[in-house]
Amino acid sequence: MNALAGDATMHARAGATQPIRELHDVRAHALPLDELLERNEPVVLRGIARDWELVREGARSMQAAMDCLRRRDNGQPVTYSWGPPEIRGRPFYNDEFTQLNFEVRRGALSQALDEIAAHAGDASPPMVYVASLLIDSRMPGLRAANDLGLPAQGIDAPPSIWIGNRVTASCHFDAMNNLAVCAVGRRRFTLFPPEQIHNLYPGPLDPTPGGQQVSVVDFDAPDFARYPRFRDALDAARSAVLEPGDAIFMPSLWWHHVQALDAFNVLVNTWWSSVPAHVPTPMHALYHAIWTLRDRPEREKQAWREVFEYYVFGDAERAGAHLPPPARGVLAPVDELLARQLRAMLIAKLNR
Repeated sequence: MNALAGDATMHARAGATQPIRELHDVRAHALPLDELLERNEPVVLRGIARDWELVREGARSMQAAMDCLRRRDNGQPVTYSWGPPEIRGRPFYNDEFTQLNFEVRRGALSQALDEIAAHAGDASPPMVYVASLLIDSRMPGLRAANDLGLPAQGIDAPPSIWIGNRVTASCHFDAMNNLAVCAVGRRRFTLFPPEQIHNLYPGPLDPTPGGQQVSVVDFDAPDFARYPRFRDALDAARSAVLEPGDAIFMPSLWWHHVQALDAFNVLVNTWWSSVPAHVPTPMHALYHAIWTLRDRPEREKQAWREVFEYYVFGDAERAGAHLPPPARGVLAPVDELLARQLRAMLIAKLNR
């Protein structure tokens, strides 16, 4: 494998960024997942899906790619986001951050495709965005000719498809690892390591444009007077433009800002966790910590920080190492049985 750094820049008004590391000539069956997870850095996989049916059809024309999707559609209604031209393809908030600037519609997939096609030549089209549609249940047969074979590498997670026009997904993070294939159209990805959360100005935890908190900075026209720390975030940013057939690996908790650059764009992604299914998302713990810890006196918060370092963020075996195994209780490794016991205990305590 030849790791190369590509020429990648963010939008000129937002400043230059570092390129994302690239791998070329990697075949899907030889995807180095263990290495990617160990390095914990984003990587662009150039051309890994070049042989996908959807990629080939998209290279022919927008209509050919749409016809490919129509043939696989099982006819069930889908939900999609629609926004007026003035939002510039950016699902976001109103000025007070109290409401979203788009509406959710329900209809046939063909209806969304027709609307995208009808406005493909517009300089400022309305936003049409089918987000995170589960392929196996909604588009049976598509996966057979458009798949990276992740189950063969131990990843049994369902792929999702994202269909739209020039949509910008504001900078956010995912709790799981993400492998995303650019199937039709080009996309610009701008990524930030997890510690840049302090400089990205996250918005409300609820509501959110797509289920996860997003940076409130407009990357096309950043207001550095209002968000001065964003300059520091840009110093740590990494960016790349993906062509059809390229993929990108984004480790858990890396912030990513994604801009679809063409009149019609399709992305296929798979999320998966590095921990067993019986370990839930830490977002539950975050909400609980906001409720129980955040507003305590600073001296108490610092003391609790040490408690969490000892029991949670330090070595997983340290807290129970001096105890005999039968006495370790919740300090033992969490298996499915202990996970069920912890869940029942927490539900009982929260319901008191």
